[in-house]
Amino acid sequence: MAAELERRGISTVTLQLLRMVAEKVRPPRALLLPFLHGYPLEAPDDPERQHRVIEAALRLLEDPSLEPPALVEYSPGKEAVPT
Repeated sequence: MAAELERRGISTVTLQLLRMVAEKVRPPRALLLPFLHGYPLEAPDDPERQHRVIEAALRLLEDPSLEPPALVEYSPGKEAVPT
């Protein structure tokens, strides 16, 4: 889905819990998250933490150095780092 949206000029970022899936599917931009399945924004009822995940994902859209497909590791409390 993300690749088709990108072909139509709409930039995308996926939140990915499984690296092996992202490596196989190769979305244009993926934020690789270290959280439990079902919790892509980390802890429920913690908007501050959830906002950090969303902000990290949106920063991928602003980074002109990222060439699709880009897989970027998210580490709570640190900047996301391309892998």
